[in-house]
Amino acid sequence: METIKRKAEKVQLYSPSCINKKTFDSFHPLKYNYATMTERDRLIEIIRTRSFQYSEQPVYPLSSGAMSRFYFDMKKTVSSGEAQVLIGKLVFEKIKETGLRIDAIGGLTMGADPIAYATAHYSYYAKSPIEAFVIRKEPKAHGLQLQVEGNVKAGDNVIIVDDVVTTGASTIKAIDIARKHGLSVKAVIVFVDRGEQNGRQNIESLGLPVYDIFTIQDFISIKI
Repeated sequence: METIKRKAEKVQLYSPSCINKKTFDSFHPLKYNYATMTERDRLIEIIRTRSFQYSEQPVYPLSSGAMSRFYFDMKKTVSSGEAQVLIGKLVFEKIKETGLRIDAIGGLTMGADPIAYATAHYSYYAKSPIEAFVIRKEPKAHGLQLQVEGNVKAGDNVIIVDDVVTTGASTIKAIDIARKHGLSVKAVIVFVDRGEQNGRQNIESLGLPVYDIFTIQDFISIKI
């Protein structure tokens, strides 16, 4: 059996300091002109440096039980103040692009939480405030015993957001819970669509439009 140490040796954090020629040639990463870098480009760079990992072998276990060659640890990105500002701006602008009139944005804790908070924060300064809300995986066991936390009420128009989507299971769970609490789910925003296991299609099968901020092709251009 291959040891964990050997597996770890195959894993490469996708950051400029560890890209050798072989890796560079196989990934074909985007090249940036830092003088003209957009906010979207900058956020891609932060995610690559902090959160994106790749291995030549499928060593990353996913929540679905499948193994993958790449992994996004988005908590390392959303812990950056700079990234929070960029996330809020890009998601807010995506909401405006849809033309939907939205009262709030949220999703299943904890992947969706920092994205929803960043969006709400940015929306205030953009003078078009959107509330953030949190969906617990299970109802709170004490206090008000709520499963949906935040200043939202039945009938509010909301967007469900998720940080990374593979099968779409956690996103679909959030949609189901939101609907049971009377929220009117208008759309889904996926921060990173991994492009595996039909996650996007599974969500769309519920009759909702799905918008992404990034896809796996923003980070590697090899065929998945």
